[in-house]
Amino acid sequence: MFTDRPFTFDRVVRLLIGVIIFITALWLINLLKDVLLPFVVACLVAYIFEPFVQYNRSMLHLKGRTLASLATLFEISTLLTILGYFFIPIILKEADQVADLMKQYASSDVNIPFLPDDLHKLLRSNINFEALAKHLTQQDIQSIMDQSLSFISGGVGVIMSVVEWLLVFLYIIFVMIDYDNLMRGFRMLVPPKYRRSVFKIGQDIKRSMNHYFRGQALIACIVAVCYSIGFSIVGIPMAIIIGLVAGVLFMIPYMVYLTVIPVTILCLVCSVDMHVDFWTLWWKCAAVYAFTQGLSDLILTPKIMGKAMGLNPAIILLSLSIWGTLLGLIGMIIALPLTTLLISYYNEFLIKRSQRKMSTTASQT
Repeated sequence: MFTDRPFTFDRVVRLLIGVIIFITALWLINLLKDVLLPFVVACLVAYIFEPFVQYNRSMLHLKGRTLASLATLFEISTLLTILGYFFIPIILKEADQVADLMKQYASSDVNIPFLPDDLHKLLRSNINFEALAKHLTQQDIQSIMDQSLSFISGGVGVIMSVVEWLLVFLYIIFVMIDYDNLMRGFRMLVPPKYRRSVFKIGQDIKRSMNHYFRGQALIACIVAVCYSIGFSIVGIPMAIIIGLVAGVLFMIPYMVYLTVIPVTILCLVCSVDMHVDFWTLWWKCAAVYAFTQGLSDLILTPKIMGKAMGLNPAIILLSLSIWGTLLGLIGMIIALPLTTLLISYYNEFLIKRSQRKMSTTASQT
């Protein structure tokens, strides 16, 4: 037993009220998730960029947060613009190259050692390579953009959705400027007699979020660069896109290995016209995976995140699945804080309280 308190009528009513409030909160979040999602995304972005704001305040000797926040947004926007200027033309050129390779693979007979012909038939019967090639051409990208603009202009609901996502930028500015006041306001909402326990749970959540969002995000950026450079050296097309996707998937434990499927297909289509051996190219890509994962596991993760790794990867996957099913995308964003909150509450109010009572009873006897 975790507690010796009797389940009186008053206590049962309080528990029922707490459960009802929790279920009602989930229902409201699910009902308003389309409206709350831009705000939650903005809060997450502001949380990740907070160290840069503090760095700008220190370097520029600024007292307030307004100029530091605007300077941070300017620096990040400038960096993204420069990266887009250099890499978008390369990506479009590689997309045309992949489109040509897919067309040739769809119409060519391929004989690769140790790969049965039935595998090629299975791929061609389940993947329309000619349709994929059409969607990867620059002309089709332009037509898709034109169709999207005409569709947006004709749909009021879609326009409202676009406007809501444009509000994310405004949310980010306001949250970054008032970040300290918002955090202070949340702390003041806690009743004084509960602050010690609640603040301790808050520290657990902050530590887990630092590990997962800030630490893991930094490692994911480095991993994305390593994958992009590695695949570019190997010589497969769409190396930058695959590297970016691998970096995003790295945020979820072990999901980065899903990119092995498109990488294998690219190696397959490249072996048709680029006069390269499939297995040689595939093993080079495998070496990129081995090097990058070894770098992240043996060097980056211990240096950046330390020995305390936060939640177990299996718990992270389970929490993402459960909260994502309940609340959609917004549930996946807040999955880690909520899971950490539940675990911290369980440890603080049930396990430790029970241990304290057991130690008190043993000392009295």
